[in-house]
Amino acid sequence: MTGRAAANRTLIVNTVAFTVCFAVWTMYGVLVTFLVDNKVLQIDKSQMGWLLGIPVLTGSLFRLPVGMLTERYGGKPVYIAVMLFAGVSVFLTSFATTFAHFLFGGLMFGMSGASFAVGIAYSSVWFPKQSQGTALGVFGMGNAGSALTTVFGPQLLASFTHGGADVEGWRKLPQLYAYCLIAMAVIFALLTTNKKDEGAASKTAAQMLKPLQDVRVWRFGLYYFLVFGAFVALSQWLVPYYLNVYGLNLATAGLLAAVFSFPSGVIRALGGWASDKFGARSTMYWVLGSCCVLFALLVAPRMDIQSPGEGVMADKPGQVTAVSAGEVKVGDKAYKLTPAVENRQSSLPEGALVWPKIDTWHEPAVDVGQKVKRKEVLARGVTHIYFQANIAVFTALVFLAGIMMGVGKAAVYKHIPEYFPHDVGVVGGIVGVIGGLGGFFCPILFGYLLKWTGLWTSCWLFLGVLSVVCLTWMHLVILRMTKNQKMEMPGLVAGEGA
Repeated sequence: MTGRAAANRTLIVNTVAFTVCFAVWTMYGVLVTFLVDNKVLQIDKSQMGWLLGIPVLTGSLFRLPVGMLTERYGGKPVYIAVMLFAGVSVFLTSFATTFAHFLFGGLMFGMSGASFAVGIAYSSVWFPKQSQGTALGVFGMGNAGSALTTVFGPQLLASFTHGGADVEGWRKLPQLYAYCLIAMAVIFALLTTNKKDEGAASKTAAQMLKPLQDVRVWRFGLYYFLVFGAFVALSQWLVPYYLNVYGLNLATAGLLAAVFSFPSGVIRALGGWASDKFGARSTMYWVLGSCCVLFALLVAPRMDIQSPGEGVMADKPGQVTAVSAGEVKVGDKAYKLTPAVENRQSSLPEGALVWPKIDTWHEPAVDVGQKVKRKEVLARGVTHIYFQANIAVFTALVFLAGIMMGVGKAAVYKHIPEYFPHDVGVVGGIVGVIGGLGGFFCPILFGYLLKWTGLWTSCWLFLGVLSVVCLTWMHLVILRMTKNQKMEMPGLVAGEGA
């Protein structure tokens, strides 16, 4: 088999294995929601956030050591070990009965998320520098595994539990995932050939960790916290979001959540190609700028609010001579009022409104015969705001956000083999750790924000602020580097600014 053919086969098997691992890694997004809805697991929203995030914690923290092991021993043995460990762990999770059991189970099978660090290093070593962005983008398509879980997980649970009649049937889901992981490990062993970067393999642990002193690594990590960590968090968080905000059933919520996660995973290949062709800085400007706008549009919650509005005041003293719904007279002067109208907006069917509907009217605040002074209020203003947060518009915005995050994931990783060609495992590992920690902390933070504010849309506010921080930091770095002429513009486009 030619080197190119071997590289392509390795990339395909890597991508399929990562898809399976990612499906397992995000399993709790569907499973925990099902257990909570069916009263099998009695936990609050913050505890739910912990369960959604705990597998991500393990998969994140172990990316660095797993990346180092990959550089030392090659991707094949490490990938197989990760899948076998995660397979056994997810099988044991099927016997969980308490919150602590689920917490421990997620902590163990979360190792499947560390497969990313293995796959990045193992894939990049097979391809030349000029095509590594595209190759890593193709590998990153394995993120679509989360969409497979959100789409098919609810259907499998419905089948295993006979439509909820036998809720204990949920245990078959983690068992099925375990079988898939172990089968994938066997296929991986049969179809791949081990390969490693000999220059990296000869390094000591201290030499491997030396690139972590470079601030650029941590900056890339922050970007990845947003485009990957938030992606992982939202892949799971959107299921309970749709259930609670729009009152959908689990299967429909999972399907709509997949509208976000599946394209984001698949589009990553396009992001790798765009980074190779146009440069990652330009790509990241589009990604972060789009995220700022899209998350800002998602912040407004569903609302039905009545608040004080602009009133009508007397412009001179006098005595009220007439009061009606449309007019107040003081002496001979008539003050026109906007009469109240019956509010029908809240009874409109879902999807009837796209934009917020605002009605204003006046309510008389004086009586006939009453003496008023100048600037005294004759009629109080009332403002009514009704916003459906149209589910179709919401889903479209979420879809676009997922697309941009998918492109951003590839753009960030474009730089690692370019700037750290012999440290892909370590640098890719730490960037993955930071990004993965976003997947861990974001659901927990989303849960607490919801608890503190009572608003499901508080998560979009956090992500919007984070997008602004990332965009500002990137832009300031580029301006400083351009001013100091430390790097020519082509290098900037391909490198540091991402």
